[in-house]
Amino acid sequence: METLSYEIVINAPKQKVWDVLWNEKTYSEWTKFFNPASASIMKSDWKVGGKTYFLNTEGEGMVSTIDNLEEPDQIIFKHLGMVDKDGNEDTESMEIKQWSGCFEKYFLIDFDGRTKLHAEVQVDKNWEDHMNKGFTQGLEVVKQLAESSNLQP
Repeated sequence: METLSYEIVINAPKQKVWDVLWNEKTYSEWTKFFNPASASIMKSDWKVGGKTYFLNTEGEGMVSTIDNLEEPDQIIFKHLGMVDKDGNEDTESMEIKQWSGCFEKYFLIDFDGRTKLHAEVQVDKNWEDHMNKGFTQGLEVVKQLAESSNLQP
């Protein structure tokens, strides 16, 4: 596994950036580069140790948990497995166990009234290009949305 890091400075307060990242309406906007064929949806109970799902419109995707949550400063997801379109979770197969436990982290740091957004993701080398494209383009959208004055969190 490799840890990939991404960083962007946004001319908006941390709470506004946080809201853009995790608001139901804006989440699918900035994550569209990870899967252009299908919108991304995040469903979470927002509890450490609870369940969070990163899904496409067909209901397929990843099942994860929140390992650490300090709004609006940081959130750390731990990926546990996959979920199919029927809602069946796979956290035990050999294929899943090769990457289960990988982290995806977001840190929001006050940077002289602006926000430095730092994201890290642990992935297999085969997914590096996919993640680079998704995060590079996606974080630019987060910046645009957070800096726009008409965004309502």
